[in-house]
Amino acid sequence: MMRSFILFAVGLVFGMGLYLSGMTQPSKVQGFLDISGHWDPSLAFVMAGAIAVGFLAFSVVKRRSRTFLGDELRLPPIGKVDKPLVVGSFIFGVGWGLSGVCPGPAIFNVGLFDLTAVIFAVSMAAGMAMDRLIRNMLAANPATEPATTPPVVADA
Repeated sequence: MMRSFILFAVGLVFGMGLYLSGMTQPSKVQGFLDISGHWDPSLAFVMAGAIAVGFLAFSVVKRRSRTFLGDELRLPPIGKVDKPLVVGSFIFGVGWGLSGVCPGPAIFNVGLFDLTAVIFAVSMAAGMAMDRLIRNMLAANPATEPATTPPVVADA
């Protein structure tokens, strides 16, 4: 029960931060991304604050093996930049720029019964499901999976 309350409280604080910063307003986000038009730099301060908080949080987390709630802590490897990361980042950036919405604010706006956010969230879920389906199909048939590392040749 206490765990559920803590998770709810953290989600509530995060959602309110998104709302108060204007990140839930697509027009505000698009104004920030429109550097050649009527640029709105206010979200740069939000991002700087998020980077500062993230830096402090990761400096504490990287020395731990468990979360504060006792779960195993699994962080991604540092410095691994591969094709899926670059392609995924590109798709995310284009989608963010066109829609003015990223996943956190979209979920917040779904809670406000915003039809556009519902369409965005359903589309996002469909994209995630397609990714999982394609990965499962490739894993089931390794002959079609693109090689990510060169083949190892045994010495004769």
